[in-house]
Amino acid sequence: MSEQRVLRKSHDCMLAGVVAGLAEYVGWPAKNMRILYVLLSIISAAFPGTIVYIILYFTMPDAE
Repeated sequence: MSEQRVLRKSHDCMLAGVVAGLAEYVGWPAKNMRILYVLLSIISAAFPGTIVYIILYFTMPDAE
């Protein structure tokens, strides 16, 4: 059977583990996801990226 993926914060964290948790969920290296997140935040004037990060920080469960 297929393994069910769960979106969780990661222990491989720089701030709170949100972006690294997203990287683990999609199967990408955390470094690449962090670069993508920063680029998207800069392109969108950083405000939406900051709001999304804060929302995910409070809604994502901690890593086991």
